[in-house]
Amino acid sequence: MATIKIENVVASTSLGTELDLQSIALALDNAEYEPEQFPGLVCRLKDPKTAALLFRSGKVVCTGAKSIEAVHKAVDIVTQKIEASGIKVNRSPEITVQNIVASSDLGAELNLNAIAIGLGLEKVEYEPEQFPGLVYRLDSPKVVVLLFGSGKLVCTGARRPEDASQAVDRITEELKALGLL
Repeated sequence: MATIKIENVVASTSLGTELDLQSIALALDNAEYEPEQFPGLVCRLKDPKTAALLFRSGKVVCTGAKSIEAVHKAVDIVTQKIEASGIKVNRSPEITVQNIVASSDLGAELNLNAIAIGLGLEKVEYEPEQFPGLVYRLDSPKVVVLLFGSGKLVCTGARRPEDASQAVDRITEELKALGLL
């Protein structure tokens, strides 16, 4: 099983009611609301270190969390703060993970040119003049992996931590089978 480090979890939910963002901005000390710049209110938390984007529709997007538990904690804190300001919201909204970004290290230098040819050009994008990483699109799990010559990689598009682990395991197996790791 691959060792991965979750770098960011992006999740969304709905508080089930329309929000008066101006009132919330005034009530919360850690809120930024500049509707001419961005239509949502940004609420930054220190623990867990996250940002919650609140929209008038009641939708909330939480970003910056390092785990799914941290997302739940952040949403809970934000809903408590909104409720404390006198606005009724759904206190236990259903949270949907949209994207998990994870990193890993394969522990060896990689020859990205050989990997691009070995994995097949239909699933790989590699243009070193444009970007130093090789972009590998997996079908199962449905994620995108960026491989770098240093042996480090970034996995994005996962919905569950297991998807990222599975992707790293699969790439490790494929590279070993090709004699490239």
